Amino acid sequence: MLVTKYYSIVSGSSALTRSIQNFTNNYSQGGGSMNLAKHLTDIELSAKILRHAVPKMSELNIPVTPVNYAVWYEYYLGINLDLKRAIDGLISNGITFCTEVNDGLHQNFIQEKSPEVIENVQIETQIIINSLLNKVSKLTQGTANFSNTLSDFSQELKQKPDVEVLNTLINSLVDNIEGVVLSNKQMQGSLNIMRDEVSSLKSEMENLNLVAMTDQLTSLNNRRSFEDEVMKHMQKYTQSQSPSCMLLIDIDHFKRFNDAHGHLVGDKVLAYVALALKQVVKGTDFVARYGGEEFVILLPNTQLTDALVVAEQLRTAISERKLTLGKDKKLSLGSITVSLGVSTLNIGDNRESYFVRADEALYRAKSSGRNCVCSE
Repeated sequence: MLVTKYYSIVSGSSALTRSIQNFTNNYSQGGGSMNLAKHLTDIELSAKILRHAVPKMSELNIPVTPVNYAVWYEYYLGINLDLKRAIDGLISNGITFCTEVNDGLHQNFIQEKSPEVIENVQIETQIIINSLLNKVSKLTQGTANFSNTLSDFSQELKQKPDVEVLNTLINSLVDNIEGVVLSNKQMQGSLNIMRDEVSSLKSEMENLNLVAMTDQLTSLNNRRSFEDEVMKHMQKYTQSQSPSCMLLIDIDHFKRFNDAHGHLVGDKVLAYVALALKQVVKGTDFVARYGGEEFVILLPNTQLTDALVVAEQLRTAISERKLTLGKDKKLSLGSITVSLGVSTLNIGDNRESYFVRADEALYRAKSSGRNCVCSE
């Protein structure tokens, strides 16, 4: 089955031991001095990353599990620039590396999500199907042969055979029955193995689906996920008239951050706002990055008056904090503010009309001076 390559690196001496074992195996196969140089480099690199990663994880109170170590191994390897930017932003903003944050980093930056992986899953699924068809074909052939044998026996018996012939027929019948029983046992074993493989493939596909529904930069749900979720809210409203509200959030003067400090700082601002939204929104509430500097929140079972309270809490929580960046926190971005528009789901709404009213309210909030909340 597919296994993420990074899971092979756990921590401590075990990682070095596996590197040494790999070196020994390759060298013994005739790789000579070139393999020796390559694997010595691998060992040195693993050891160097280990010396940096584990102390840093301990400093940040991050459990040294295989999943977490994979994130920090990749971080110190320095190839995954998106992961490095995300972690640097979290550290600069003083974010606690809780279980949710650690899992989000792994899901969005380490977990395989390339077209190659999807292709591999397709190939593995086809192999399982072909194997199953082959087993079924053999079983069908076996039962067909047994049926023919029984027909032959029936014809022989009608001829009133003597004792010797009858004994031969019975022995042959026993052999055929044992063969069918054995085939069925083998088939059952094969089916059990295939069931486990299909279950594993299902789990991998669920992970790929999760990646497809997640915004890579902020670890929030993405626009595609939002569009699915809002339809669920509308269906629930149609069935039970359960109230639902939408909050549309836009970062004020976001272009200024990008123009003045570059896109890396802009990304850190986005990550900061995303984290603030996650910390305020609770329970079954749904938060997503809609695109650019816009975020959207769905509040099920919420009246408009209560949604306005939540919106004001979000606005206050984001604006009250001064955002500083860098190891010495020398770069001050001042207060980050957001404007919010709120709409409530009505009878006859479709996804577009529901969203448009929130967008119009957001426009009024920005026209009113920003850093405020407006409703439909």
